[in-house]
Amino acid sequence: MAVRGYIFDYGGTLDTGGCHWGKTFWHAYERTGAPVGWMQFREAYIHTERYLGSHEVITPLHTFRQTLQTKLEVQTDYLCNNGDWHLDERQRGDICRRLCDDLYNEVIRQTVFSRQVLNRLSESYPLALVSNFYGNMPTVLREFGLDTLFRTVVESAEVGIRKPDPQIFRLGVEALGLPPGEVTVVGDSIKKDILPAKAIGCRTVWLQGEGWDDHPGDTTAPDRIITRLDQLLESPDESR
Repeated sequence: MAVRGYIFDYGGTLDTGGCHWGKTFWHAYERTGAPVGWMQFREAYIHTERYLGSHEVITPLHTFRQTLQTKLEVQTDYLCNNGDWHLDERQRGDICRRLCDDLYNEVIRQTVFSRQVLNRLSESYPLALVSNFYGNMPTVLREFGLDTLFRTVVESAEVGIRKPDPQIFRLGVEALGLPPGEVTVVGDSIKKDILPAKAIGCRTVWLQGEGWDDHPGDTTAPDRIITRLDQLLESPDESR
């Protein structure tokens, strides 16, 4: 069957070009010279994601920049409280501002590129978004000019289902009104995007980038592998 619609992941796919957000944060720490080692950062990052997943800190009106600021505040709180940093409030605030500016500028650059690709695809296909997010996805999409491109947005905080549960992708397929075999799911995670999408019969494209660790999963699982989003505009044979 021919592809008649696309479902996209958001975080790590449209905003970082395939780079896991943990590594995206880490590279910002490296670029800004923040005084933290990899293992210290890794613990802070994991703590922050678990904390924000279980506490309603981010509201539906939070922009992406405000979301970044919140994550950095929780990360640096952890580093200070854990004894990894010995900084006064002014020093810590300066580091947070530099990190936030660095990250936000990178996201702007990447989403401009992603928007160009999505615009081209939307001329021929209906698009949907399926994302594990905090309840503010519509605000974030408006912030980056992506809000008019998707027929539907399925957000974990709104539907009560999180990846890798295949049912969250089924909701996206149903919203497109197409058989799963005519829908291609594009994401940066084999575990959270590719395998659950395949489980309900969708085609899959893995946007291969820098992962959280050296074990991305079964790299034979995707139907297609790309390293840049614009390779979706090429024929499958050209992007293998």
